[in-house]
Amino acid sequence: MKKLFALVLAVMMVATMLSLALAEENALIVIITPSHSNPYFKTVAEAASARADELGYAYQVIQHDDDVTKQDEAFDTAIALKAVAIICDNAGADATVAAVQKAKDAGIPTFLIDREINQTGVAVAQIVSNNAQGSQLVGEEFVRLMGETGKYVELVGKESDTNAGVRSTGFHSVIDQYPDMENVARQSANWDQTEAYSVMESIIQANPDIKGVICGNDTMAMGAMAALKTAGMGDVIVCGFDGSNDVRDSILADEIKATGLQPAYGIAQIAVEQADQYVKTGSTGQPEKQLMDCVLITKDNAGRLDNFTLKN
Repeated sequence: MKKLFALVLAVMMVATMLSLALAEENALIVIITPSHSNPYFKTVAEAASARADELGYAYQVIQHDDDVTKQDEAFDTAIALKAVAIICDNAGADATVAAVQKAKDAGIPTFLIDREINQTGVAVAQIVSNNAQGSQLVGEEFVRLMGETGKYVELVGKESDTNAGVRSTGFHSVIDQYPDMENVARQSANWDQTEAYSVMESIIQANPDIKGVICGNDTMAMGAMAALKTAGMGDVIVCGFDGSNDVRDSILADEIKATGLQPAYGIAQIAVEQADQYVKTGSTGQPEKQLMDCVLITKDNAGRLDNFTLKN
């Protein structure tokens, strides 16, 4: 009987270990991003998915399209599916706080990437590009290209996104030091290429003598460049921010002049790695707020740029 009991106990222990291993192998990470029509967010989702798969997790990708209601539904889905972690590029610095808190209350840690929220202590991590540093790099290059003088336009991102304000402030912390630089128009195009094209068309009509356009992201830079080319003004200096392959190709074609590379691929993978460590140990070993420096991309190094990563 003792031998039989020991055998049964051993079988039960092996079964429990196999069950735990299977549960961990099938543990779910939910990845929530804006629309993949923007290559930046598509890359973020692909990078996070690839790293989750490499680490043995199941994953589900949900697009919120910068709609807070859709984002709330995505968080509800993650909670219902008993995800072990959420990776989120969020839909609003204020509007996202409640969703992250709801996940935390359900025992699911959130790892925010690219965009911060206006509260600490709710998400486990907020891993973002150093937008202040990167926008200053772009601002310095823009001033240099402009020869420190001339009329220019600024296209700004979504007002609900803290990155829009940080980048604009970074641009102006440099540009405003040059009294001969004149900002004749500053308007939001909500990170969108089509909207940037339309906005730029109107600005060109009112300001046909502009010399430069500085944009809060690459998608808007592409829209602005297209509008300028349509108007026969393809020699206007355009700078963006992100480091997309589209802008890389435009820089190599002598159209857009510069951008600031956000290490999107690396940030997304780091978030998944920290989620994995947190699930296993209860800690990431890192502070909640983490900044990743940006790199100025010009024609000199654009050929090394691919999928928001600068190759050696």
